[in-house]
Amino acid sequence: MALLRTLRGLFTLILVLPLTFIASTLTWLDLVIGRKSPAKALVFPTWWSRCLCRLAGVRVRVQGQEQIDLEQTYIFAGNHASQYDIFAFQGYFPHDFRWIAKKELFRIPIFGQALHRIGHIPIDRARGRQALKSLDEAGKRVAAGSSVLIFPEGTRSPDGRLREFKTGAVLLALKAGVPVVPVGFNGSYEVLPKGRLLPKSGEIVIRIGAPIATDRYRAADKQALATDLHKAVQGLLDERYRA
Repeated sequence: MALLRTLRGLFTLILVLPLTFIASTLTWLDLVIGRKSPAKALVFPTWWSRCLCRLAGVRVRVQGQEQIDLEQTYIFAGNHASQYDIFAFQGYFPHDFRWIAKKELFRIPIFGQALHRIGHIPIDRARGRQALKSLDEAGKRVAAGSSVLIFPEGTRSPDGRLREFKTGAVLLALKAGVPVVPVGFNGSYEVLPKGRLLPKSGEIVIRIGAPIATDRYRAADKQALATDLHKAVQGLLDERYRA
């Protein structure tokens, strides 16, 4: 069994780049030649994510969908324990949303063009004025109707446990003025923890919490919102992942 799991993980790893290229190319062609809407072109990233889950033997369940309105714009904020958080959410979450991604990814041939045309939002992680300007632009895009998923921890947890939330991600929610929805990713750490290359089979359970209204917070309250959001996400996690 161990050998079969290793071979399955290796097969998945080998196919990541070809599948990414195929999905990016189809997305770009669909938007440039097919002239379809970005929302319809999301079928290709969804297919890509589901392929990577199925190849690795990963099952995904989403709980708490009744908490949200599919027509409402939100900022979804979750814990980040694995790259498979991204694949699970993109592949199986039923809401139209975009990613906030570092601007360097938009420079990758084909992949970057697909990211741009489908509406994902670049953000400059540099310090100072550029980072603040980038955050302002992202906030305007969200306020205009683009739901996004963010990981307020800033990076993947090294042990699967919830880490402290950075206030920069919370500031985006305040600038956009839309509700923040806490999200708990359970099981993704066991599938592919930080530092490991080969995924293994398992189950990821995505729990959706009640939206938190941001209109009662001011910019000066960003730490309070970060604390409230952290508690909400922690409540959606199994005991072994809590801070």
